[in-house]
Amino acid sequence: MGSFTQRYTEAEISKVAQSIIKNTTSKTLCFYGEMGAGKTTLIKALVTLLGSTDSANSPTFGIVNEYEKHDNSLLGYHFDFYRIDDESEILDLGFDDYLNKNCWVFIEWPEKIPSLLPIEKVDIHISIIDETTRQINF
Repeated sequence: MGSFTQRYTEAEISKVAQSIIKNTTSKTLCFYGEMGAGKTTLIKALVTLLGSTDSANSPTFGIVNEYEKHDNSLLGYHFDFYRIDDESEILDLGFDDYLNKNCWVFIEWPEKIPSLLPIEKVDIHISIIDETTRQINF
């Protein structure tokens, strides 16, 4: 785990998103946490804070969502690999091409594609403390 740890509720998620942006060393963020931990909710806060006009949601069925900034330039991509059974499915999507663009990349369930993850990334771990409280470590 990294050196940043913070407990938060959903009402405080914007502050957590600000902390991630301020302290991250990469634009590729990998989100680890069990189902219902709040990975997508945190990514929504990040996308909004980074200036997207798009409403972020989980791309579970489409695998990838693209987000734009207010000026219609590319903000980044949001991947959800929950339903992936084999890394080759991701290679067929041209995953490397997405990683090679100078933009934000948000990855849910990165543990499904360990050998495809870039070296330059930040692992963000979200733990459920109770019904309303989460803890983030990165």
